[in-house]
Amino acid sequence: MSDARSAATPWEVKGWGGWLSRWEPENHAFWQAAGSRVAWRTLTLTTVSLVLSFATWFVVSALVVRLPGVGFQFDTMQLFWLAAMPGLAGGTLRIIHSFLIPMYGSRLVIGIATLLKLAPCLGLALAVMNPATPFWVFMLLAFLAGMGGGDFSSYMPSTSLFFPKRLQGSALGIQAGVGNFGVSLAQFVTPWIVGFAAFGSVVGGPQLLKKGEALAPIWLQNAMLWYVPLLVLIGAICLLMLRSVPVKASFREQLDIFRNKHTWFCTATYVMTFGSFSGFAAAFPLMIKTIYGGFPGAPDPLAYAFLGPLIGSATRVGFGFVADKVGGAILTHLAGLALLITSVALVFSGALTPSSLEQFPLFVALMLTLFLASGVGNASTFRQYPIIFSHSPRQGAQVLGWTAAVAAYGPFVFSSLVGASISSTGSAGSFFVGAAAFYLAATAINWWFYTRKGCERPS
Repeated sequence: MSDARSAATPWEVKGWGGWLSRWEPENHAFWQAAGSRVAWRTLTLTTVSLVLSFATWFVVSALVVRLPGVGFQFDTMQLFWLAAMPGLAGGTLRIIHSFLIPMYGSRLVIGIATLLKLAPCLGLALAVMNPATPFWVFMLLAFLAGMGGGDFSSYMPSTSLFFPKRLQGSALGIQAGVGNFGVSLAQFVTPWIVGFAAFGSVVGGPQLLKKGEALAPIWLQNAMLWYVPLLVLIGAICLLMLRSVPVKASFREQLDIFRNKHTWFCTATYVMTFGSFSGFAAAFPLMIKTIYGGFPGAPDPLAYAFLGPLIGSATRVGFGFVADKVGGAILTHLAGLALLITSVALVFSGALTPSSLEQFPLFVALMLTLFLASGVGNASTFRQYPIIFSHSPRQGAQVLGWTAAVAAYGPFVFSSLVGASISSTGSAGSFFVGAAAFYLAATAINWWFYTRKGCERPS
């Protein structure tokens, strides 16, 4: 049999996990004959699912700014805790997800994870219709919403295994970047879809939102319910059509990444980039409300909050291709410097301690700069890691999952620390001083090990 015919020979698909009998993305003949088609189909399906994951993960951050107006008696710190809780869950569940793909495969893990997000969507929809719902119930449901963030650490390793190294920056950039649009989707669609009876009276009546002295009807349950049919449809398609790459390892075998110092260095740079993106995405709406909400004619947080994730997501998509061309390390270095400088600018500009709404445009511009820089860094780091661990594709894929797991604590850490800073000092300034110090350390690590001439692992 010729090499060309061998490359085109259909593979077997084994078991419920849809395991392929062979997968050789670095084999050009195999890739051209069959691999490319399956890889791009997988990327398309999993990316659509990931959009819904991010949307359900961040729906709480869009929801909390409306809760006080419909009668929920939660204080500022409780609202920040609700925005933070999906991040705590997302990070914790990502640790679990970072081990699942080599054990159970893409089909089962991603298909089931998509369907599991029905629980927080339905639960939150019921909770918001009753102002007597206790705070602990919302905290539990916010934790369950974190499942939408947790499964990211299955999506990225899966995609990494399907594509050759020369396309990984582009493929991972597309998936993570388009997936991140789910954050903007939640924050953009929520204020629109809660404004009318999208599902009629079938799912309950409206709440009354206080606007000054007036009351207006609002259907907060719609913010979650519109995901339900989409989750059912995409979950079923993934279970039917996805396949799994035959790269298997037990839980114990996968622990070898923790003996490598570069696992921890990559974790630091990804917390700097994706941790910032996800953290600021969760905290941005409440920051607007808390810092500028007391002025006459205060801006609606949800009219601006979606812009940050939108910019960060679009940047991540576009710069995946750039990272494939110029290298990831130099882009990560530039992103780190931009995050550092912008954080310092926020502290000294007065935008965090405004005396009037005239400072609001500066505040928004600086926050959007943070999202832009984090988007560049999100793309470049995912280009770096498979190269840093090029000796073992399995380890490279798993490091993608692990670093994403730790960085997913961003919404929890950022929201809780911003809330604590504002509650204790009246300003978020102390938070940004600490953030700047971290950005400096992470950028120095990236420069020393991955960017400078003669570095240990140029990437």
